[in-house]
Amino acid sequence: MKDRLQKIASLWKKVASGSVNSRILVAMIVVGFGTILAKLLSVVKELFVAYQFGTASELDAFLIALTIPSFLLSIIAGSFNSALIPTYIRVREQSGARAAQKLFAGASLWSIGLLAATTLLMLGCVPLYLPLLTKGFSADKLALAYRLLWAIAPMLLLSGIANIWGAVLNAGEKFALVALVPMITPVLTIVLLFGMQSWGVFNLVAGMVGGQLAEMLIIGIVLKQQGFSLRPRWYGFNPDLNEVARQYAPAIVGSFLMCSTSLVDQSMAAMLPAGSVAALNYGNRIVTLPIIIASTALSTAVMPYFSKMVASNDWSGIRNSFRHYLILIFAASVPLTGLIILGSEPIVHALLQRGSFNANDTRVVAQIQSCFALQIPFYIGCMLVVRLISAMRQNQILIVGSACSLAINIGLNYLFMQWLGVAGIALSTSLVYVFSFFFLLFFVLRNLKSIDKFDLAPKPTERAESIDQFDLSSVPIERADSTDSIPTDRQLPVGKDSK
Repeated sequence: MKDRLQKIASLWKKVASGSVNSRILVAMIVVGFGTILAKLLSVVKELFVAYQFGTASELDAFLIALTIPSFLLSIIAGSFNSALIPTYIRVREQSGARAAQKLFAGASLWSIGLLAATTLLMLGCVPLYLPLLTKGFSADKLALAYRLLWAIAPMLLLSGIANIWGAVLNAGEKFALVALVPMITPVLTIVLLFGMQSWGVFNLVAGMVGGQLAEMLIIGIVLKQQGFSLRPRWYGFNPDLNEVARQYAPAIVGSFLMCSTSLVDQSMAAMLPAGSVAALNYGNRIVTLPIIIASTALSTAVMPYFSKMVASNDWSGIRNSFRHYLILIFAASVPLTGLIILGSEPIVHALLQRGSFNANDTRVVAQIQSCFALQIPFYIGCMLVVRLISAMRQNQILIVGSACSLAINIGLNYLFMQWLGVAGIALSTSLVYVFSFFFLLFFVLRNLKSIDKFDLAPKPTERAESIDQFDLSSVPIERADSTDSIPTDRQLPVGKDSK
């Protein structure tokens, strides 16, 4: 047994230090494995939530209350990471650890101030936006949503800090820890659901806020052990921090537009009969699992290699890799999509139909799940296309694509919900990702074709040298979003600022 483990370890080490494709595979396995474990626990948590609450009105109130904090978290923290980490790695490699620590300290102070100000603004404006999101709620249900939102508010600051710290750990190749830490929140929520039943729906709030606090502390302790100072300090807007700010502007615009689709879906579902918001989220749970695992692992692994090949003008290599992974995505995801659609009702029955979740709930959620499943190949394909666009530094097209997607989503939601009810919102979401995929693919193919006209591809010897010199140590892997009660991470990621 010991000899077998040694052989496996030796093989793993050999693969990890092998060709570009081998290193991509290793990165995908590490991130994918951690994401699978975290998401499986999240699914288990959802089963317990379904057992205790079904599609009750109080769960609707919780999900609506969670929408705004999750929306803001995805925009602010996620966009900030995509702006900070590339600059942080460049500074660390070119100017040393001290300069990187200085950038980290200044960026931390900036981000904490931004998160705190956003939290206060969110709470101060509650009377303005919450009634708009809850037009179909009764007075008691609206009052509960108010109380839940105030209780959830600290999550924005805690999770934002944990996301930023986790991204810095990933930049130091501590991939597994950051991928596994999100397991804490669903585990704590499950414990509270059984141990503190008198708290009702506030168990979900306590599990989420307490889990985010625990995740932040664990990541902070490990960062400290790695020699980082966690004390935020301001050194002024030096050139490095200015670069982060320049990258942050287009990132946050694109992220805001795409995240708005989830916000629109939740608010329009609230206009339908009671339980529609909960049903929409239940229907998305199974579909989200393969999407998050595949897109996180794939996009994280290919981004640095695309960037390196663009920098060396290896357009032939880019076309080969892009074609290879695009074929692989559809070959693997289309059969999975068919299985989910064909077995939708048995899947929902087996996983959710118990306790307060009845047969009628199963029928409604199964229909929603089938509509959501249609997006799987196109969503994952979108992630691959977006990473290539970011590597090509053409991020302005992501803003255009996100704006078009939002407009299409609103129009199709209104049209299809008249026909299919809440399932129409799910169908609209899938069609939005179909549009996004073909829109962005057209842009990429057009740019690659125009590049061919100028014959920018290097000689084979130059291409080989550029790939052999590639170092995986610059791979940033984003922390998986742990606010999994609403899939607000379902967005097109925005990369570096365009030229």
